[in-house]
Amino acid sequence: MRKWLPLTAVCLGAFMLLVDVTIVTVALPDMSADMHTGFAGLQWVMDVYALALAALLLGAGSLADRIGRRRVYLIGLGLFAAASLACGLATGPAELIAFRAVQGIGGAAMFATTMALLSASYQGRDRGVAFGVWGAVNGAAAAAGPIIGGLLTENFGWRWIFFINLPVSALAVYVTLKAVAESRNPHAERLDLPGMATFTAGAAAVTYAVIRVGENGWDSPTTLGLLGLGAAAFAAFVLVELRSTRPMLDLSLFRSRTFVAVMAAGLLLSGAAFSYLMYVSLWLQSAEGMSPVGAGLVLLPLSAAGFVVAAVAGRLLHGVPPRLTIGGGLLLIGLGALLQAWMLDAGDGWTALVPGLLVTGVGVGAATPALAATAMGAVAPARAGMAGGALNTARQLGTALGIAVLGAVFHAGLRSGLGEGGRGLAEPLASGGAGQVLAEAPAGAAREALTGLVEAAFASGLRETFLVSAAMGLAGALAVFLLLRGGAPAAAAPLPRPRTKSTGAHGPAGAQAVRN
Repeated sequence: MRKWLPLTAVCLGAFMLLVDVTIVTVALPDMSADMHTGFAGLQWVMDVYALALAALLLGAGSLADRIGRRRVYLIGLGLFAAASLACGLATGPAELIAFRAVQGIGGAAMFATTMALLSASYQGRDRGVAFGVWGAVNGAAAAAGPIIGGLLTENFGWRWIFFINLPVSALAVYVTLKAVAESRNPHAERLDLPGMATFTAGAAAVTYAVIRVGENGWDSPTTLGLLGLGAAAFAAFVLVELRSTRPMLDLSLFRSRTFVAVMAAGLLLSGAAFSYLMYVSLWLQSAEGMSPVGAGLVLLPLSAAGFVVAAVAGRLLHGVPPRLTIGGGLLLIGLGALLQAWMLDAGDGWTALVPGLLVTGVGVGAATPALAATAMGAVAPARAGMAGGALNTARQLGTALGIAVLGAVFHAGLRSGLGEGGRGLAEPLASGGAGQVLAEAPAGAAREALTGLVEAAFASGLRETFLVSAAMGLAGALAVFLLLRGGAPAAAAPLPRPRTKSTGAHGPAGAQAVRN
C-alpha cells in the first residue's frame, strides 16, 4: 500500500482546495449576519478565491517546473493552511476577503502541480489508476462541498469551514514529505511575470466592475472606467504574450478552432452551471428558513448527478465525438437552468428546483470528462500541459465572472420584484437578511403582505438569474457545435517564432507537457 501514498498526498490537497470553491456557499448567510457585510462583500468572499486560482494557475506551474513540483506543492499547502486559519479568525469582511485571496494563491500552487506529481510518481497501469482515482476525488469534492459546509456551519459555526483545513493540510504535508519525490524540468525558463501581472489586473478589474454594477449601474463612470481598465490590461496581456519568447500562454494555440471551442466551453460551463448556487443558497436559508445542511442537500442533485454521470461517461460515451458530448452537455446545462426559471414562482419551495438541478448535473457530467481530453488533443503533444492549464484557468475564470455577472442580474431582479416602494429592501434581502426583515414586520396582514412581496422578489431575481445562466449554457453549446468538427481534433499549428532555446522542445510548452 506504500506505493499509493503519493496519490493519497495529492488527493488530500486536491480535495481540500476544490471543496473550498463551494463549501462557502451555504455559510454565506451566517457570515453576513456575523460580520455585517453587504451583498458585494459576500460576492467577493466567493469570487476572490476563484479569481486567484484562475490568475495564478499557469504561473504556478511554470514556477514548479523551475524550483521543484513537490516544493511548490508544499508551499501551497502551507500557504493554504495559514490562510484558512486567518479566514477563520477574521473579524471583518475586508480581512476575510484578503485571506480568501491568499487561500486562492495557495490553491493555485497545489492545483498546478497535482497532475505533474502523479505523472512523476507512477508509470504504466498504476498511472492510469492514479489519474482515475484523482478524477473521482475531484468530482466528489464538488458534491461534498455544500454538505460539508452545511454540517460544519450548523453544528460548529461558519468559521469551522476554514479551521477544518488545518488537520487535513498537516496530514497532506506529512504524507508528501514522507512519500513524494522531488521533480523539476531542468530546461525550465524564467517566469512570465508581465503576463501574470497583466492577466491578473484584467480579470480583477472586470470582475470588480461587474460586482459594483448593482450599486453603481452599468453606465456609471466607475463601472465604465473599471471595464476600460480591464480591457486595457487584457490588451496588454495579448501584446506581452505575442512578443515574449517564453509566454505563459502561447496564443498560437487559439489558431485551432477546437481549442477555441474547448476554452469557450470551459468558461461558459462553469459560469452557467455553478455560479448561481450562491444566490439559491441565500434564498433557501434567508427566505425559506432552511438550515445550512438543508440548503446543501437541496444543491446535492446537481453535483451528485454530475459525479455519477462523469464516472460512467468514459465507458458509455467512448468513441462519441466530443462535439456531441461537450455540446450536448452544455445544451443540457442551459435547459436545466431554463427548467428552473420556468418552474419557480412566488411561493414555491425548493422542490421546484430539483428537476432543473438534475438536468444540469447530467449536462455537467457528460461534458466535463471530454473537455480535458479534447483540449489535449487540440494541440501538439509538447503543448498539452499548457492547454490543460489554460482550460483550468478558463473554468476558474468562468466561475469568478459568472458569480459577478449573475450577482448583478440577481440584484436587479430583486429590485424589479420589489417595485418602487420596496427598493430599499433589495440590499438586506440580497445579503441574506430576509428572515430579519420579516421578523421585524408587525404581525397580521402587514407581515403577510411583506412575506408575499419578499417571495415575489426572490422569484423574480432567481428567474432572471436562471435565464442568464441558460443563455450562457446555450451559447457554449452553440460555440461547440459551430467550431468542433468530426471526431478527433487536429493539433494547432504554431505561429512562426524566432528559433531560440526558450521556444524549443524544452521551452515553456515543453515544460508544461512534462508537468502533465
